[in-house]
Amino acid sequence: MVNFNYVITDEIGIHARPAGLLAKEAKAVSSRVVIKANGKEADASKLMAVMGLGVKKGNEITVEVAGDDETEAAAKMEEFFKANL
Repeated sequence: MVNFNYVITDEIGIHARPAGLLAKEAKAVSSRVVIKANGKEADASKLMAVMGLGVKKGNEITVEVAGDDETEAAAKMEEFFKANL
């Protein structure tokens, strides 16, 4: 398992548009991607679960990636967060 922390910089937090892009990105890798925030966790490939975390600007999240391509997938997810959130 590979994990990293990220502080959300988007003014609105993780709202519908970036959550949809995140779910699409998570589905594109074979590893399982889980986001942990505010004492809850969600499968990153499930749009409503991600939005249900209620992540706002300034919140720190932990992203856990586990599977066959976890190293590459974690790097890809980290780049996604830096570019979009």
